[in-house]
Amino acid sequence: MTDEVLAIRHVGFEDLGLLEPLLTDRGYQIRYLEAGVEPITVEAVLRPQLLIVLGGPIGVYETDSYPFLVDERNAVAARLSAGKATLGVCLGAQLIAAALGAEVRPTGGKEIGYGPLTLTAEGRQSVLGPLDGVPVLHWHGDEFANPEVADRLAETPGFPNQAFSVGSTVLGLQFHIEADSTRLEQWLIGHANELAAAGVDPRRLRADAASYGPQLATVASGVVRDWLDGMAGA
Repeated sequence: MTDEVLAIRHVGFEDLGLLEPLLTDRGYQIRYLEAGVEPITVEAVLRPQLLIVLGGPIGVYETDSYPFLVDERNAVAARLSAGKATLGVCLGAQLIAAALGAEVRPTGGKEIGYGPLTLTAEGRQSVLGPLDGVPVLHWHGDEFANPEVADRLAETPGFPNQAFSVGSTVLGLQFHIEADSTRLEQWLIGHANELAAAGVDPRRLRADAASYGPQLATVASGVVRDWLDGMAGA
């Protein structure tokens, strides 16, 4: 039986990116669930071997404006309770944190662009070790408190909680490990209003993607491979 990956997608261009060929090469069958279009049920989220919750330009707490977030958080919580493999990126990490009882809130600022992570002692011993000091793509204005049950793995100035893990099966990443730098133009177009409001020059992002993207693609793919191998060997 083919292993299945379910990826919850909130914005069309914020997809699995670099991770899709990696997962396909490992024999996974990939299916996207389009948040806000398709129902997000506990049954659907519990079924696959791996769940990846992707990013999006909304906040976990905006349930009045985006009611599907209630079902999404509840479904993620059920999967975590079942101890099943789950990876969250940006909004996805925030949903995992919220499902684990941690606060998620707006900061009033933005962290957008390529910048290095500083790993904690636990982070340096984790699968994120190769990312220490490597510029990764940040694109967020919200932050999560580190869940009480999780190891805190990484930070940046102003954002002390950039990554966490729970055992070998749950990984939450505030930054975009999946982003394919060769497709960053889609992000620049799709988030043009946000960039303008934050005073971020898309020319700088484009140049940094060209500078840092190739190294990051190699390191990021290795991180996810190691995480998958760690679960398989657990």
